[in-house]
Amino acid sequence: MKKIDQARQFLQARPELFRCPVCLEPYDQVVDRSLVCPNGHNVDISKKGTVYFMQRAVASEYDDAMLAARRRMLQAGLFAGITDAFVAKMPTTPQTILDVGCGEGTPLNDVLAKRGIKEDAAVGFDLSKPGINLATQLDNQAFFCVADLAQMPFSDGQFTTILDLFSPSAYQEFNRVLAPEGQLLKVIPNSDYLIELRQAIFPADSAHATYDNGKVLGLFQEHYPDATAERIRYQVPVSAQRFADLMLMTPMHWGATPERLAEVKANPFTEITVDVTLLTAQGH
Repeated sequence: MKKIDQARQFLQARPELFRCPVCLEPYDQVVDRSLVCPNGHNVDISKKGTVYFMQRAVASEYDDAMLAARRRMLQAGLFAGITDAFVAKMPTTPQTILDVGCGEGTPLNDVLAKRGIKEDAAVGFDLSKPGINLATQLDNQAFFCVADLAQMPFSDGQFTTILDLFSPSAYQEFNRVLAPEGQLLKVIPNSDYLIELRQAIFPADSAHATYDNGKVLGLFQEHYPDATAERIRYQVPVSAQRFADLMLMTPMHWGATPERLAEVKANPFTEITVDVTLLTAQGH
């Protein structure tokens, strides 16, 4: 089935998941290849099977090369321990899943594959149009769209699980779209996340050489005082051909000199540390 037809089928089955960014009314029908709200505002489904919900143009920091490198690293298992933890936290009943800042889509793809529940309805969104175009190439039942975290084009109380992997948070919006009894699963990096790469790229006295998640953690706990936190830490082998991808997939290389990057590339390491905290909060 063509991607545009797959997307149309998804939207026809559940137009009420989405709301119009103009009048904030839930969409109620799909006409031809457009999602239409009761007031007649509409958005079109692209040939790639995505919808562009943005009211204004936003430039993405992640270019095609970075996104492609990230996909290769993730497909090599970089986030496997994280997606395992997501799956372990989710009920085995069908879920309506929202992946916030889904990027090129591999983590959501892995969650759906590991769950293997055909009745799951999953939506991934990101500001990055190149990321969403990559995500829609994956073979799964998810629907991907370009949207803004601060003004999400989703209806109130529709999602039983929200996944937030390293994305910024808009807690008011999360609470609005989360179903009663739903849950928010947010992953934040710890100080040892990709520590080998951080230490190789930045001098020890550089502000970038260390990372502290205290502010992000504190803000989350302010919003969800009853949240639980679980540390996930593991090493992932890095093959010689994946090392360049590892260097390119994170914004770390933006802050380094070409000479420093060349030196790091000439001395590859064979494993990388994933060190994160999984925060779990229940909907209100």
